[in-house]
Amino acid sequence: MQRCDALARHSELPGGLTRVFLSPEGRAASDAVLGWMREAGMRAALDAMGNAVGRYEGTRAGLPCLMLGSHLDTVRDAGRYDGMLGVISAIECVDALNRQRKKLPFAIEVIGFGDEEGVRFGTTLLGSRAIAGTLAPEVLETKDTGGTSIAQALLQFGLNPEHLSTVKRKKNEVFAYAELHIEQGPLLEAEGLPVGVVTAINGFSRLRVALRGEAGHAGTVPMHLRRDALAAAAECVLAVEAIAIGQEDLVGTVGRIEAKPGAINVIPGEVRFTIDIRSPDDAIRERAAQLTRLRIGQIAAKRHVGCDIESLQDFGSSACAPWLMRQLERAVDARGVRVRRLPSGAGHDGMAIKAIADIAMLFVRCKGGVSHNPAESITEEDAALGAAVLFDFVHEFKPLSA
Repeated sequence: MQRCDALARHSELPGGLTRVFLSPEGRAASDAVLGWMREAGMRAALDAMGNAVGRYEGTRAGLPCLMLGSHLDTVRDAGRYDGMLGVISAIECVDALNRQRKKLPFAIEVIGFGDEEGVRFGTTLLGSRAIAGTLAPEVLETKDTGGTSIAQALLQFGLNPEHLSTVKRKKNEVFAYAELHIEQGPLLEAEGLPVGVVTAINGFSRLRVALRGEAGHAGTVPMHLRRDALAAAAECVLAVEAIAIGQEDLVGTVGRIEAKPGAINVIPGEVRFTIDIRSPDDAIRERAAQLTRLRIGQIAAKRHVGCDIESLQDFGSSACAPWLMRQLERAVDARGVRVRRLPSGAGHDGMAIKAIADIAMLFVRCKGGVSHNPAESITEEDAALGAAVLFDFVHEFKPLSA
């Protein structure tokens, strides 16, 4: 818990927590994590994509690994446990093994992924996609709001984007990936349970929309002659909401919107906004994304504004592996806790790592289900139990081949 507090101090937001990918605050957090990894007996370094990577060798060097971890970046005005608790808990597990001078018949790698949230560049899972080898080269040309591309930001950070091939892992190098994470939802608290075993991670579709109307004087252009891009965007936002409300197991969110020129006395001529659509059912999500595109196009045509819709990312739902879930469930049961299975509505790095290894997740209860918010809160007791379950899982882990 003290280490979560320590990481939360590395923030660009005074009095709060904001830490984006490839920022000075991100480097400070990674340096702290790398130091803790080394103290726990790991060989640790920053990889070419900005992931903090620690490795604890098994009974002999070079064995395939059990990969653990989570992310170190945050949303804006974040809580202090989302991502960070998983990295720190994994380090604590390795530290316990190291203090016992115990080696296992596999290596353990702990990853503090550099970017999961996608706040700076609008495209998520950059660190885990690089490790999985699924990060397309053109993604490096994606730019932040200041016009800096990912490739440029890596160079400014002291990393070489030409070395990204060294980050990729092969399937035979990773037995499995497991992640401890706060639930970010209310189910565990409602049922009085400290931990739960995740069944699957919901898929998501992310879109970026640009509407182009015509800027004009707020006092002189009659209402019926306006091509107000922001009024059109407002109707689009409500359309996204209506589509999501109309379908069970579907959520839709417009999380960012920007109107130009942005003056109180000028009709907005251009608006850009993002859309996030999620569902555990890929068919439902894909239909919703298609319907969203159709409705936005209809609204734009009706209001005589130009419209461009760009697909930022599409990730299918990611099922956790039953053989890993069973091992996690045994660890939960061994601690005297009733096993509860539940899905994850939020996205996680496992969605990318699934390309090279089976995945599992352990949720830890959080107060009120609140996350992505400074009010994010867990208890010391739940943090301790979560780490203990994770340790038992690691200590007793049996690869599928065994």
